[in-house]
Amino acid sequence: MNTAYHTQRVNRPSFPWVKTFLFGFLLALFAVGLVIWLATGTGLLSLLRAYRGGTLIHIDQPTVVRQIQQLQRLETVSFTMDKIISGEHDSPYMPKFLVSDRLLLVVHGEVIGGVDLSKLQLNDVVVHDQSISLRLPQAQILVTRLDNAQTRVYSRDTGLFSSPDPNLESEVRQEAERQLQEAAMQGDILKTADGNARTTISSLLQGLGFKKVDFR
Repeated sequence: MNTAYHTQRVNRPSFPWVKTFLFGFLLALFAVGLVIWLATGTGLLSLLRAYRGGTLIHIDQPTVVRQIQQLQRLETVSFTMDKIISGEHDSPYMPKFLVSDRLLLVVHGEVIGGVDLSKLQLNDVVVHDQSISLRLPQAQILVTRLDNAQTRVYSRDTGLFSSPDPNLESEVRQEAERQLQEAAMQGDILKTADGNARTTISSLLQGLGFKKVDFR
C-alpha cells in the first residue's frame, strides 16, 4: 500500500508597508535634524538632551547671538506727525509781492525707531546655566518718511514777476523730515524703542528656556 504525502508550503504574509513606514520615518527624522542644525548649529540629539520637561536647560553663547542677530533691524516704535510746513524764496532787495515764491505743505509723516541687532557681538552676551546677561546695540531712528498719499501742497503764492521754483517743494519736504525727526526725538522715541526692544528680546530668550534675563 503506497501512501502519498503532499507537502503544502505555507506563505507567511509580508508587510512591505512596514519597511516603507520605517524608511519614511528615518528620512523625516534626518530632515528635521538637518534643518535644526542649519538654523541653530545644534544637533538634534543635543537639542533633545537639552530638553527636560519641555524646558531648554542649556544653550551656548554663539547660538544665542546668532538667533538674536537674525532679527536684524528690529522696529519697535512708530511716531507719526501731521503738520503744515512752509517754505519761501524771496529777494532781500525787492518787495515780496513782486519777487517771491511761498509754499505751504500739509505733511503726514512717520518715524520708526528700533535696534539694529545685526551689530550684536559675542562679547555682548554672557550665558550662565539658565541665566543670560546681554548688552543691546543702542536704539536708533531706522526710518524717517513722508506719506506721499497724505502729503500735499496746501497753497502756493508767487510774486508778480516770479515763477514757481521747481526746487522749493523738495526743500520743504526735506525740512518736514527734519522737523518730524526732531519731534520724535523730543518725544523720547529712542528711550521707548530701547524699552520695547528689551521686552521683545526678553520674551525670545525666555522662549529659549532662560529663567533670568538681565540687560546691561
